[in-house]
Amino acid sequence: MLSRRTPVRMTEVKSFPMPRNLIDSVKLDDDGRRRAWLITVSKTVKHLEQRWSLTVGEPFQPGGQTAWVAPARTAASRDLVLKLAWRHTEAAHEADGLRAWDGNGAVRLYATEEFDDTIALLIERCVPGTSLASLPETEQDTVIASLLPRLWRELEPGHPFRPLQDMCEEWADEFELKAAAQGANLDPSLAREGITLLRTLPATAERNVLLCTDLHAANVLAAEREPWLVIDPKPYVGDPTYEPLQHLLNCRERLWADPGSLVRRMAELLDLDVDRLLLWLFARCVQESLDWPPLADIARRIAPT
Repeated sequence: MLSRRTPVRMTEVKSFPMPRNLIDSVKLDDDGRRRAWLITVSKTVKHLEQRWSLTVGEPFQPGGQTAWVAPARTAASRDLVLKLAWRHTEAAHEADGLRAWDGNGAVRLYATEEFDDTIALLIERCVPGTSLASLPETEQDTVIASLLPRLWRELEPGHPFRPLQDMCEEWADEFELKAAAQGANLDPSLAREGITLLRTLPATAERNVLLCTDLHAANVLAAEREPWLVIDPKPYVGDPTYEPLQHLLNCRERLWADPGSLVRRMAELLDLDVDRLLLWLFARCVQESLDWPPLADIARRIAPT
């Protein structure tokens, strides 16, 4: 097993190909953990090339902020993708989720291995791999609405997935700490209402299913096996009405122009309760408003009356 304690010189990072966004994210790393992980990536790639009999190409650019991802080819000439994810809260259970979906609406998982600070996944490669974000947003709506119900499945007791309640509680705690330190850009009563909803909505769900939680157009790619496949899930178990939120937040122009209409459209496409989806959106807008100030205005406009 590889260890993050294996001595690796920083010069290896400079000589080994890295995604631009990953390098930029290290500059914002406060405690140095991500930098320490980054300098182990080259050794991990070489180890997995031998272990899984792979030829690994240069990483996709500009890439993400928490993973090294590159095309890979097996000895049998199968084209796959090697993903080395930095071990952090959001990265947990991606492999479990892909295993549970088994290719139904999401990319297939072929192998996985965990190291001290790395979760390695060998997954299906989407060809041509065009992002759903390249389509008009109204077309994105229908594709996402066709994929989400396929991912929502009831789970047997003993599953490994965390409850959505955990994520919402963590976000609520972070908001309250930040608001106390720097002040909120919302009326205190409105902020309290949104954060209270963030804490209480998960417990009032009529059903709890396996969720992707980060499904937006950039995480849906064109493929050959199916027209579109989901990548990069962050699985939790909870209220399916939560699930369209990341897509809604990414549709900035429509969200600013008429948040109610956008919510109604997605609720109708997914057969979800419109009022409940609006409450979820209000709670998320409040929670995100400190880091994304324009959402404070959306929160005021859609606040419960």
